[in-house]
Amino acid sequence: MIRAYSSLEGRLVAGVPAEGADVVWLDLLSPERGEEAALEQRLGINLPTREDMEEIEQSSRLYAEDGALFMTALILAQSETDSPVMVPVTFVLAGNQVITVRYDTPRAIDMFIQRAVRGTIACTNAEEVLLSIVDVIIDRLADVLERVGRDVEALSRRVFARQPVKSGSESGWRSVLEEIGRKGDLISNIRDSLGTLERLAVFYGQRLRDERDTKELRARLKDAESDLRGLADHSGFMSQKVSFLMEATLGLIGIEQNAIIKLLSVVSGVFLPPTLVASIYGMNFEVMPELGVAYGYPLALVGMLFSAVLPYLFFKRKGWL
Repeated sequence: MIRAYSSLEGRLVAGVPAEGADVVWLDLLSPERGEEAALEQRLGINLPTREDMEEIEQSSRLYAEDGALFMTALILAQSETDSPVMVPVTFVLAGNQVITVRYDTPRAIDMFIQRAVRGTIACTNAEEVLLSIVDVIIDRLADVLERVGRDVEALSRRVFARQPVKSGSESGWRSVLEEIGRKGDLISNIRDSLGTLERLAVFYGQRLRDERDTKELRARLKDAESDLRGLADHSGFMSQKVSFLMEATLGLIGIEQNAIIKLLSVVSGVFLPPTLVASIYGMNFEVMPELGVAYGYPLALVGMLFSAVLPYLFFKRKGWL
């Protein structure tokens, strides 16, 4: 599907361009091959395929060809779910138009469309459209990172509380570890997205055309690079915090397991002497003088009781209980 947007009095208008308006943005969402071929023929460029967009080499993501700039970035999508994904989005700056090629619907681009149609974002030309999309993506990543930070703080309080989960509850600890793992994956995705956006901004900044090289454009690009670096530093801090939280959680699980094993060991030590007494008098020898004593059975029970109490008092004094 191809959606065309024209600029009219600084805002985007979808559909057929109105009089005095020029198409500044072509949005290709999961385009069919026939649509791509027709657009390529009209613009005189070769649009990247989905396989090309998923290449990890920087030379495959950022390059200039046939007088157009091709810039691919990884954008976070489905961040509200437990399974966020990274989707490649290619920005093509050709002449007075910017073309986006994507095979998913990141919320950031939908947010940009809503704002640009309302006129809250200036979109008078292709360069402004491109930078405005990047700005909205950065804002969206900042919002997601802020939400992740709150979630990590809540997890931290839960882990370091006196009883974060029901004592000995394997499922409780598993849920905590799974949640920490999901937050770590999300932060890692955000860092990857920030990295690709920062390389895109640097690449674009080095190739600004003289006739469109305005101070405002350069200032916006510089602000975007500054925001990206700041978010990258913050995401690095969050990643370290999640790693620490994971290690601390595993350490607390180990402490709890050691306490359980220690308790079992002490209990075994308490019941070992009575078991020894019972084993001795359970032997089937013909000559056992104690068997002839009238009070032998009660005395054996008292001996077993004392042999259990004495180790218990000893362990209690040592602080092992």
